[in-house]
Amino acid sequence: MAVFAGGDPLFDHGIDLTVVVMLIVKTFVVFGLLLVSVLLYIWFMRKVIADMQNRIGPDKAGPFGILQTLADGVKLFFKERTTPIAADRPVYLLAPFVSALAAFLAFAIVPFGGAVRIGSHATFLQLADPPVGILWLLAMSGLGVYGVMLAGWSSGSKYPLLGSVRASAQVLSYEAAVGLSVVGVLVLTNTLSTRGIVGQQAWHSWDSFVSQWLWLPAIGAFIIFLIAATAETNHPPFDFSEAEEELAGGYHIEYSGIRFAIFYLAEFMNVITMSAIAVTLFLGGPSGPWLTLVAHHGWVNVWIVPVFWFLLKLWAVLYGTVWIRASLPRLRYDLLMNLGWKVLIEAAFLWAMVTGVIVVARDRGWNVYLTAFAAGAAALLVYGFLMACVPRAGELEEIR
Repeated sequence: MAVFAGGDPLFDHGIDLTVVVMLIVKTFVVFGLLLVSVLLYIWFMRKVIADMQNRIGPDKAGPFGILQTLADGVKLFFKERTTPIAADRPVYLLAPFVSALAAFLAFAIVPFGGAVRIGSHATFLQLADPPVGILWLLAMSGLGVYGVMLAGWSSGSKYPLLGSVRASAQVLSYEAAVGLSVVGVLVLTNTLSTRGIVGQQAWHSWDSFVSQWLWLPAIGAFIIFLIAATAETNHPPFDFSEAEEELAGGYHIEYSGIRFAIFYLAEFMNVITMSAIAVTLFLGGPSGPWLTLVAHHGWVNVWIVPVFWFLLKLWAVLYGTVWIRASLPRLRYDLLMNLGWKVLIEAAFLWAMVTGVIVVARDRGWNVYLTAFAAGAAALLVYGFLMACVPRAGELEEIR
């Protein structure tokens, strides 16, 4: 329990029954909010894409069709659940829950509010704040691939197995870029705690938007993280694990009913989780301007305003994912691998070195902008040299 407690004031004076009950309540509340967010995101995605394509989208179930996702979930819950004869039944049944659980556990470290008081106890609007929160994120993002791989292997068919192998290769390829893009943030903040990273991006004035939020000092890492996270979550245009014309439906082709729905739940939950992590690392998390009409420590500024700013930033990032989904066609698989291994990993590694140079320049009083420009130019030269040394596909054919 001490590992998961981190810096939460709930655990400052030991663990008692009230603390345990409050932690259980926070777990159910966060899980419920994440489920509702998935339902709203699917509806939002369908409406935005429909608007971009001059269609109406869902409009029958509930006002503006907002209950359409719930209706689809209820329908899938009552549909017949089948199990292939050749399936490894225990693993087959476990695989969907592994994928969903990994996405939820990664979201557990996201701070979506500030410090609050519930009765006589003080706590954060965050499920857990382990001192190694970023390492926990990387571990959970890698754990989700086990659900995909187990689903394909346990189905007893070659088609889902091929889809799971492809999805596993994709996740492992882009997980390296995600990890390297986070290094720049860790160098700038000198902490592994997500609460600590958000605390260093606290809002003091409008200058905080430029000087303290990390989207500008770590703009390269921000872009790399968004691209790599999109690919790691199998989100279009990187949805190769379920390319119907190539894989007959992907790794979950042998699943039906609620088990099939859990895989889609895990996929969209992963998209929301990675978007929330991007908001936490680069956009200040729940920090934003206070309402000056109420006292600085009024309940509105403590409970509502931080959550509002977090949700506003989160849905802005999610809108970007929907825009990409509606605009870009699916890449070829070889181009996907080239982007991950030959572009993003090298770019993230060079940006981490540039970030280290910037930190040294800031600590020693050098001109940060001039140093950053020189380090960036040197990194581009090194990157260009590395790309020039890599033979192209045509050159490889000539060599053979």
